[in-house]
Amino acid sequence: MNATAFAHVLESVREAGTSHLSAANLANILGLQQQDLAAMAGVHRNTLRTHPESPKLQAVLRDLMRVLSAALEVQPDIERALFLIKNQPIPAFRHKTLLQLVQEGRTDDAIDYLESISGGFAG
Repeated sequence: MNATAFAHVLESVREAGTSHLSAANLANILGLQQQDLAAMAGVHRNTLRTHPESPKLQAVLRDLMRVLSAALEVQPDIERALFLIKNQPIPAFRHKTLLQLVQEGRTDDAIDYLESISGGFAG
């Protein structure tokens, strides 16, 4: 993985002056509308602005960063990794995307899948 690329992305989504992730910055990187990110977290869209420290919101943001970290193991180019997360249907998960798995609370399944393909086929 390009650790420098991930470190740059991680720093770019940090909420300035805090130890929290910025929902607005992560939505921007992922190309998502903020209301879609709020829906994914199960919070009101105003929560992103008024209570960015919300535990529910921060948990989803961390899950997205975990999936991005794992995706960069498979695809070191950040733009391609983001495309993979948002757009590549996975047959083993009924052709859902990694982003859809995170939306369903299945982040560990998404990461397990990425780890399984990062090592190549071992059958």
